[in-house]
Amino acid sequence: MGKINGCLKCLFIFFNVVFAIFGCLMVYGALKSSAYNHQLSAVGSPNMVWGWVFALGILGISCLGIYAGSSEKLILLKIFAGFMAVGMVIMMIFGIIIVVERNKLMSNIKNASSEIIEPLMEDQEMRGLLDTIQSSVRCCGIGSASDWGDTIPNSCACSGGGLYGGYRSSECKERPQGTSGPSRIYRETCSDFIMTWTTFFFQIAMGICFGFAVTALMGLLVSILMIHQVRRYDSAGGASIAMKSY
Repeated sequence: MGKINGCLKCLFIFFNVVFAIFGCLMVYGALKSSAYNHQLSAVGSPNMVWGWVFALGILGISCLGIYAGSSEKLILLKIFAGFMAVGMVIMMIFGIIIVVERNKLMSNIKNASSEIIEPLMEDQEMRGLLDTIQSSVRCCGIGSASDWGDTIPNSCACSGGGLYGGYRSSECKERPQGTSGPSRIYRETCSDFIMTWTTFFFQIAMGICFGFAVTALMGLLVSILMIHQVRRYDSAGGASIAMKSY
């Protein structure tokens, strides 16, 4: 007979396995996102180091929880409970940081200046990504078409309405003087689209942080209950087992 209630133990281990898998996925996501770390930092996005710390922390604590629940060792359960208490506070702090960073990033994108845009446009991967966005969303540039310099790509080309108006003519405008490329380009910039999706991803990140804070609280309560059961079992000793067998 185990020291901890069987259903509680299985539930505890199951959720730690789920979070361990989630931690592995986060490590993979952090690895993929590292390629864009420099570009994202240029517009004020949080450093990916925090993403690595978060992902590895989730993975490590989940593995500790799995072993602590399986072994039923009091010291490991206490360590896990301590991590849950600290993790709950850290997740709340991370959630607040993400809210602040989101507002900072939104301000940088909305008031896009040449100091922010030029480093982005020098990167070929970012130029290719923006080119794809322009073709799909019907926009041109981040802050303006001038972000492309002297040569505006064909993805900015607008075919609505012609020179004298007509259907969708309001979407188009003449290309800036002194530039080459399509004669008529999209009037709208891509900043609104970028801001919408950036806000969406930040909301997901905030949901994850505050969700993990609640989960950490639940993990803390469950681990305290498990510690109580182990202590009660150890204090009762073999007599308790003998009485139940009898």
